[in-house]
Amino acid sequence: MKQMADGRGQMAERLTADSRARVARQHAVTFRRLARVATVLVVIALAACERAKPPKTAAGAGGVDPNADQVVFGSRTLVTEGGLRRAEVFSDTALFYDDNTRMDMKVVRTIFYSTAGAKDAVLTSRTGRYLTRDNVLEARGNVVIITADGRRLETEQIKFDSRVNQISSDSAFVLTEEGREASGVGFVSDPDMNNLRILRGSRAKARGVKVPGTE
Repeated sequence: MKQMADGRGQMAERLTADSRARVARQHAVTFRRLARVATVLVVIALAACERAKPPKTAAGAGGVDPNADQVVFGSRTLVTEGGLRRAEVFSDTALFYDDNTRMDMKVVRTIFYSTAGAKDAVLTSRTGRYLTRDNVLEARGNVVIITADGRRLETEQIKFDSRVNQISSDSAFVLTEEGREASGVGFVSDPDMNNLRILRGSRAKARGVKVPGTE
C-alpha cells in the first residue's frame, strides 16, 4: 500500500510539474503574442502621427505665418461697391485672418476702374491689406500708381476706400506728369489723380525747363 501511495505521489508531482511547464509555455506564447501586438500598435500609432502632421509647403518654408486662417498663392480679389467693380487686386501671396475678414498680401498689383468700367490706374506695392468688412485696401512699401494717361505717383503708403472711391495718404509723395512735378506730405484724390488735394508741404516745379546759366 505504501508503495502504491508513493507511486501516486510521484505521479501527482510529475503531473504538477508538467502542468506548471505547460502553463509557463502558454504564458511565454501569450507574452510573445502580446509583444507582437504591442509592436504593431506602436507602428500604427506612429504612422497616424505622421499622417496627422500638416504637410510642409513652400509657404511654411518661406516664413508664412502658421496662424493664418488660410494661405493663397497667386491670389486675385475683386473690390466692389454697389455692384460696381472698383478694383482688382493681385498678389503673390495672400494670408487671411479674423475669419477671413482681413487679407494680408505680398507683392501687390492693383487695377482701379471707373464707374464705366474703364481702367483708371494701376498700383504696385511690396505689401497690401484688404479689410473686407470696411471695403478698404491699404498698400505699403514702394507704392507706385500710374494713371491711364501716364501720370505717376510715388509714396510709401496709401489707403483706398471703395465706398467713396478715394485714395488718401499721410506720407510724403511725388507726382510726376508731363512737364510738371508736384510733391508734398499727404494727399486725397480719386484713383485717376484728376482731383488731387495736397494736405501740406505743397511744392511744384516745371520739368524739362532749362534755367539760364545752367547746363
